[in-house]
This record gives sequence, structure tokens and C-alpha cells, in this order.
Amino acid sequence: MKKATKKTMGGSRKTKKVRGAGATPKAAAKAGRMSGLDAAAKVLAEASQPMNAKAMVEAMLAKGYWASGGKTPWATIFAAVIREIAAKGEKARFRKTARGMFELAK
Repeated sequence: MKKATKKTMGGSRKTKKVRGAGATPKAAAKAGRMSGLDAAAKVLAEASQPMNAKAMVEAMLAKGYWASGGKTPWATIFAAVIREIAAKGEKARFRKTARGMFELAK
């Protein structure tokens, strides 16, 4: 990372890390890894019926699409799916079919 300098009022210089043009976010830097939402969408596409978050995570981990070291990865996926539905509305990849159950939007 490049460091940018900024002159302060007292005349001293302060350095601050700045992302370079070629820098990528951490998630994208991990080659071959899918995001949790992408993995959930893939699992739902392969499934023939709606799934709850816990079943999605079990399938994602078993197939190696996603890895998590957290204690409650299904809560993470559930929250992320709900956030996507709320933020994107009709354009979301997921659709809630019943309490706690999701399917891929058509």
C-alpha cells in the first residue's frame, strides 16, 4: 500500500495508508472462494425445494462452497439473505416462502 502524506497545522507531516489502484477488497482477494450469499444461491439453485438457513449452511460446508469459523454461521447467512431481500426487493436473488424458508427468486 502506498502512503500519502498530509501537512498538519504544526508543520509536521502525518502519514496515512491509501489503497493503490490495483488493491482489492479482502473477500475478493481470496482466490476461488465464494461469498456466503453466492454459495447460498448456488445451493438453492441445486435444491428442488425451499431450505432454511441451517440446511443451506450444512450443504454449503459439505460441498466446500463456503467456509466459516463462526459459532452460528446459519445466523450469518439468514441475516444476509434477509438484508438482501430488504435492500433489493424484487431484484433480490432470494425469496422467502415461509417462516425461515427461502428459495431462489425466479
